[in-house]
Amino acid sequence: MASGETPTPPKSKAGGVARQFAMATELPFLVAAGALGGGGIGWLLDRWLHTKPWLMLVIGAVGFFAAVRDMLRRLDRDERNSGNSTPKP
Repeated sequence: MASGETPTPPKSKAGGVARQFAMATELPFLVAAGALGGGGIGWLLDRWLHTKPWLMLVIGAVGFFAAVRDMLRRLDRDERNSGNSTPKP
C-alpha cells in the first residue's frame, strides 16, 4: 500500500443480504406497476378513441416489457456493483 492511501474496509455481508432482500421485494412491484400503468393508460386512450381493447393490450404489453428491461438493467448494475460478476467478452 502506498503512503497516503486509506485502506478500504471489506464489504459487510449483512449489507449485501439486506440489499438483496430489498431488490427481491422491489422487482415484482416494478413489473406489476409497468404492466398496470401501461394498461391503465391504454384503457383511458381506448375510452377516448373508442378502440377497445386494443390500446390497453398493446400499451400494457409495452409497459410490461419496459419494466422487465428495467429489472434486468437493475440486476446487472447490482451484480457489477457487488463485484461478483465475470467480465463480459
